[in-house]
Amino acid sequence: MTNFLVAGGIVAWPLLAFSMLGVALIIERFLFWFQIKSREKRVVTSVLKYYQGNEPMEAIAKLKKNADLPLCRIFLEALILYDATPTEFRLALETATQGELPLLRRFNTVFQTIIAVSPLLGLLGTILGLMRSFASLNIGSVSGTNAGAVTGGISEALTSTVMGLVVAITTLLFSNSFRSLYLKELALIQEYAGQLELLYRRYNEKGDQPYAITR
Repeated sequence: MTNFLVAGGIVAWPLLAFSMLGVALIIERFLFWFQIKSREKRVVTSVLKYYQGNEPMEAIAKLKKNADLPLCRIFLEALILYDATPTEFRLALETATQGELPLLRRFNTVFQTIIAVSPLLGLLGTILGLMRSFASLNIGSVSGTNAGAVTGGISEALTSTVMGLVVAITTLLFSNSFRSLYLKELALIQEYAGQLELLYRRYNEKGDQPYAITR
């Protein structure tokens, strides 16, 4: 590993830092999405059944137990409004959803930076390696050429290029996967929030007791 980094030249170290940062963020995002996808649908389906069965207190208690899930926090923000009109209820859902988006898109900028900069660092390493090789050439005198320096420069150029591409491609694949999960989650939030709003409107139109509680 050390020899590989040495062969990559000076740009190998920032690329190593990018790769370590990328791995750490990928693990964090993987655990984040695994937690959501493994529990969210089951919890929210249960909450909607409680509401449909006119059991708002049980539904709210379920949401509070799972307040670490974004969709549960969104529901709670709307349900804590006392005697809210349907319009106020919808605005509360929309506002809470907007508040959760930065968490769902977390580290996207870092991923994009790694994807954009890593190939450029690899290209920089390629140029530096070739410059080192050409500097070691003694045109017109083969015996005066430092063969070791020439091959070392070429090795640096190739190694840095490979490192830059590997870091960028790997990060891109995971970044696109997380973006896909984000878009699916956003669609799921809109679907379930729409179902909750519909239930609230039905109860409100019937003149039943307000379908929300105070803090």
